[in-house]
This record gives sequence, C-alpha cells and structure tokens, in this order.
Amino acid sequence: MENFTIIPVAILIGYIIKKLKIFPDNSSVILNQFVIYISLPAMILLQIPKINISIESVIPMVIAWVVMSISALFIFFISKFYNFSKEITGSLLLVAVLGNTLFVGIPLISAYLGNSSIPYILMYDSLGSFIFLTIYGTFIASYYSNKSEFNIKMLIKKILFFPPFISLIIALFFIGTTFHPIIENVLSSFSATIVPVALVAIGLELNFKLTKDEIKPLSVALTTKLILAPLIAYVVCIFFSWDNQASAVSIMQAGMGPMVTAGVLASLSGLAPKLSSAIVGYGILISFLTTGILFKLIT
Repeated sequence: MENFTIIPVAILIGYIIKKLKIFPDNSSVILNQFVIYISLPAMILLQIPKINISIESVIPMVIAWVVMSISALFIFFISKFYNFSKEITGSLLLVAVLGNTLFVGIPLISAYLGNSSIPYILMYDSLGSFIFLTIYGTFIASYYSNKSEFNIKMLIKKILFFPPFISLIIALFFIGTTFHPIIENVLSSFSATIVPVALVAIGLELNFKLTKDEIKPLSVALTTKLILAPLIAYVVCIFFSWDNQASAVSIMQAGMGPMVTAGVLASLSGLAPKLSSAIVGYGILISFLTTGILFKLIT
C-alpha cells in the first residue's frame, strides 16, 4: 500500500517544490537524466534475469505488443486528422501508447488479483513495455525531436547507445541467473529511486492550467490509454479464447495510466514537455478510478 500511496504524494511534492521555487529551473531535466541513465538501467538489470519463460507467460507479451502497436497507429492517424504539430504527435506517440505497467502495475494489480499475478505483471512489463520503450520509444523520440532531415544512422546510433537498451541486452544474457546478494542489493537500491525521482520530476513540470489547444491532445491521449487500450486487450483475449490469470493481468496492464519514463523521454526530447507531464500526471491519477472499474468488468 505504501508503494501505491507514493505515486500521488511524489507528484504533489514535485508540484509544491515548483510553486515554491525551491529547486533550480532545470531540476526536472537533471532528475529525468538520472532516471534514464541510472535508475531505469538498474531496474532492467534487476528484473529481466528473473523472467521464467513458459507458454502461458507469453500471453502478456503478445497482448502488450498488439495493444501498443494498434494504439500507436490510432494515435498517428488521429494526430493527422486533428493536424497536431510534430512535437505534440511525438509526445502522444509516447505517453498515450506506453503504460505505467511496473510502478503502478505491481501494487495495483497485485492488490486486485493477488501476489500470484506478479510474474505475469513482470512479463507484460519486461518483454512488452520495456522492450517497446527501448526500441519504439527511442525511435519516436529521435524522429520527432529531430529538427533536421531524418538520419537513419543517427537513429540506430541513439538506439544502440541508449542506456536502457544497453542494459536490456546485458540482462538478456543473465536470464535464469541469480546475482550475488551484494549486486542485487545495489541494483535494487538504484532501481528503487525511479519511482520517487521520476514522479517528482513529473510534478516539477506538471501544469494544470493547460491552454485551450492542449485540451484536445490531452483528451485523445487519456481516452486512448485508459479506454481504447484495455478494450483492445479484451478483444484479443476473446479472439484467442484466453481466460486465465495471465489474460486478466494483461487486460488490467493495458489499462494502466501513461508510463512515467515515457513522459521523461518526451520531456528530454523536447516533445511538448508540459503537455507530456500533464498527460502522465492526470493519467496516473485518473487510472486509479478507471482500473477499478475495469477490474469489476472483467471479474
């Protein structure tokens, strides 16, 4: 319950610090860089090796990729329809597609479905959200933040040297390996910083007074992430006749609020930072209600 409570508290702390002007103006950028370069790689190295591959455990991964792929296509075309700017489109392709399947997913879904759901939560997050973030997220951030002509060599270089991607490659070689307690404690300590640090950074950038032009993309993002995404997951489960704990976890995961790290990546890439932070902040808070409704609908 403590992990669940820290989400709104950390965002509020960041927002208060911003209003009181306690930290320097670029504090959110520094905190975001800490998350990308230290916290997230540590979490990947800690969690990926713990994955146990089985037929049923593949269900969350399949649903995760289908949901995020369809959501990305939907965002792309609706952004064209509404003629959103390149920066806003890039922002939505990150925060409206990638879900907070770890920080909120673990405490929230385990509370609803029990601790036996945790392995499936990790499968959805590790082989779904994390890999999608690393490859797709880096591509979107590079392409939409690039002011000059798109350079595929530059993109590949950014992906290959993106700290979470490097950590993922290393971690894959250690699947099934148990780290020495000292190494695990170090990784655990650094990975634990991602939630408070990233959420405080979101609070530092959170702006409740959005302009009239930002209301529409905010609505599109939250509708896509909190309603369309779990609906896609539900349809996939019906199509394949999946009716077990893995499928229930996957539907709940699809309905999680926007990923904090996606908001960090959008902000660092200059993709509508205030809008991105608002979508993440509002999305996480509203998801507390929508996931409760979703749980009642699938059980």
